[in-house]
Amino acid sequence: MCFSCRPLTRRSFFSGALTLPLWHGGRGGLVEPCLRVPGQGVAVTLDACPGRFDERVASALIECNIPATIFVTATWMRWNPEGLALLKSRPDLFALENHGARHLPPILGDKPIYGLAPAGTLEAIRAEVLDGAAAITAATGKAPRWYRGAAGIYSPETIPFIESLGFKIAGYSLNGDEGASLPAATVAARLGAAKDGDVTEGHINQPKRASGAGIAAGLLALHAAGTKFVRLDELPPTLDVSA
Repeated sequence: MCFSCRPLTRRSFFSGALTLPLWHGGRGGLVEPCLRVPGQGVAVTLDACPGRFDERVASALIECNIPATIFVTATWMRWNPEGLALLKSRPDLFALENHGARHLPPILGDKPIYGLAPAGTLEAIRAEVLDGAAAITAATGKAPRWYRGAAGIYSPETIPFIESLGFKIAGYSLNGDEGASLPAATVAARLGAAKDGDVTEGHINQPKRASGAGIAAGLLALHAAGTKFVRLDELPPTLDVSA
């Protein structure tokens, strides 16, 4: 979920959610995948939904040499050539992965989620995923292997479909900023509590929101605590991820 979505929290949308292997079940049959990387440290992941570039977050990552996986949309890359250039200038830190072409949730049907119209059909989802991947390959020369849908929520049928296109689904275990909607202190406390195996999720596309300052502070706290960090593209291919 990003700031372009309505300021609802996943907690309120998925009241009564169940924790299941590899995903959290939600209302209406939708799923919010969970990903953990036990024994690898903490995987910092950030979404670059349509919006701008939050230099506060990027500066904290660079200052502390924290590797991070950035899920970019084709739209964000078009709107932020300078931010994209900065991320590309540090391939040692930043891996760019697929957040879709137009930021359409990979959900079947026509019911909006967080104010976003879903892709709606498998063919539209195919275009969203593959066009997003093609934009990243054109910009970086490297094909992405991970995909995170807009809002981080899927119809159950779309998960194996996206995997059949050659992508791993990038869930997460720790939602840092609830779509860039939380105060800085709350975000910092959430991220600062990350433990080994957590895949954290936050946003790097809302420089005018307080949550970005919280992400930067949380990253600095984790670094000061001696946290080990890992990018998703660095994970062993045989790693048994679990919820």
